[in-house]
Parts: sequence; structure tokens; C-alpha cells
Amino acid sequence: MISCIFISISSFAQVGRPLQFKEESFDFGKVIEKEGPVTHVFEFTNTHSKPVKILGVKPSCGCTTPDWSKEEIQPGNSGFIKAEFNPKGRPGFFNKTLTVTTDAERSQVILQIKGSVVSDIKKIASQFDGARGSWRVKSSSLNLGKVFIKNEYVVREFQLMNGGKKAVSYLGTYDGPTYIRVNVEPKVLQPGEIGIIRIGYNGKLRNAYGFQSDNVVIHTDDESQPAKSFDVLATLEDFFPELTPQEAAKAAKLQLNQTALDFGRIKQNQATTREVTVTNLGQSLLELRSIQGNCTCIVTEADKRSLKAGQSATIRISFNPQDRKGTQQKAVTIYSNDPKDPVQRIVFTAYSE
Repeated sequence: MISCIFISISSFAQVGRPLQFKEESFDFGKVIEKEGPVTHVFEFTNTHSKPVKILGVKPSCGCTTPDWSKEEIQPGNSGFIKAEFNPKGRPGFFNKTLTVTTDAERSQVILQIKGSVVSDIKKIASQFDGARGSWRVKSSSLNLGKVFIKNEYVVREFQLMNGGKKAVSYLGTYDGPTYIRVNVEPKVLQPGEIGIIRIGYNGKLRNAYGFQSDNVVIHTDDESQPAKSFDVLATLEDFFPELTPQEAAKAAKLQLNQTALDFGRIKQNQATTREVTVTNLGQSLLELRSIQGNCTCIVTEADKRSLKAGQSATIRISFNPQDRKGTQQKAVTIYSNDPKDPVQRIVFTAYSE
């Protein structure tokens, strides 16, 4: 009885959608890179009682170019979404989406294209010089670059290649923190085949600023190395939506009295301190959310972390070269709620004798 109810609800939901697509996923199969872009057309019918207009189609990748019916689609009439995929420089498996927005419903339609790009395998193989058992990767670490501190999973893809003589299967499990998600496609990678490691990263759950390093272990049936360890790197900073001119005029504004320091000649294993003044030139409360040195040899301290309009604070930067000798170049990064310039750096030099 319960399964009947679920089937009924699902069928009703499909019938109730204004645009009925003949298919919502298409597999190109093997795509020959040197033959250039491939195209597929998704056809649909307007089953709504009113005209429907497509407001936009957003691809998940710059490698996919969309086109669509620009005029209103009358009830009972048909339209199209065209997806052109360019395989140039994208060997191996691909799985891309197109998000369709209309004026008839709040929910969006997600269309999918996938396939496998066939390239000059010898030329491509030379790019995969990092080994994880039979897997070959382009880098020993998976660097996501800048990630905003938002409660959503930002997704990045990293290519891998099966450099072994047997197929390797991803077992669907991995070890890692809750703010990182991992998937591997295709699940079974044949010898010489190229796939992707897909990393999802939630900056809000990570709850940190600046450069972060984590580790994930991906489980496979690879005889030479079943558990494959990867460092996941990301640089986190706050996300600020675009402000109106009025909002920008009222926002906090951080100003440093100097951004370059010279510690001069200092002795090894002896801390030396310099001070920098930060002032809030804005109209809203300025929050110094994180102050970080790029080395364990740096200690920072601010006498205030919240500054009202016009207020100043002193940041003390203590540098101990420890066992380092010669010229030292270091930096301190300040993360704040200044929407225009949320990340500011103080660089300094010293000579350790």
C-alpha cells in the first residue's frame, strides 16, 4: 500500500510540471576530442494551461554552451534546450548539467549530459605524474583555491587516470571530515581510462579563515593501494553580497596605518615585536574576525576586535626566527567584515643572525 502511494505521488508530480521533456539525461558515449564539439537537443512540450517562457539556462561548466527557445511556448506546443559540449582539453569522463529556469514554476529543471572524451592517451598520460597505487593524478594534493564561508558545498573536479593493468573500482566510501564530500566517476576505471575525483567543500561547516589543509582517504579495490590518501587544500574567506551604493556608504571600512614592516637585524630564537594601527573609517561596526601569520614563528594580538566608527586598535606582531638564518620575508593576514576589502595583508622583512 505504501509503495502504491509513493508511485501515485511521483506520477502526479511529473504530470503537474509545465514542461514535459522527452528525456532529462543524455549520454554521448565516446567523444573524439579532435573531432570538436558535440551537440544534443532536449525537446519538451508545454503541458501547462498558460504560455511558458524559459528565463535562462545555466550550464555547470564553461565547456557547455546552451541555446533554447526564446519565444513563449503556447499550451500544447513544443520547444527545445540545446547543449553543445566542447571536449578540447577535457580528456576522460565528464558529467555536466544545465539548470533551466522558467516563469511557470519555482523549481528548476536540471538536464544532464555525460560521456567520455577520447584523446591522445600517451600525451595525456605524461601529465599524470602523481601515483596512488594504480591511480595517477596531476598533483599529490587537491587544491580547491578560494572557498567562501557559506552554508553550501562548493564542488571542484580533479582528473585521475588508471595507469595500471587492471580495472580499479571506487567502493563508494571515504574517510574525511563532515564538511568534505567525495565522489569518483566513473565508479569503475578501466586501464588507461581517465575519470574525475569530485570534491564538495562546505566553508560554513569548516568554520575557519585563511589557508586550510585537510585529509581524505578514498577506498578502492586497487590491489597495489586500496586506501588512497589525499590532502584537500582551500583558502577560506567571507562572502559578501553586492551592496547598493547606500549600503556601501554605511559599511565598515578597515584602514591600516602601514602594510610593510622592517624588523631589522634580530638574533635567532629571540622574539621582536612591531605594532600596526587599524582604524574603522566606515559607519558600521568593524569586526576583526581573524588575524593570521603565515608561519608558526609569528604571534599576533589585537587590543580590540570590534571597532565602532572612527575607533582604532593596535595589532602587535611578534616574530621569532627560531633557527632560521638570513633574510626572512613573512606576512600577516587580517580577515574582517569590510565588504569592499575583507582580506588585507601586512608584509615584513627581517634579517636573522
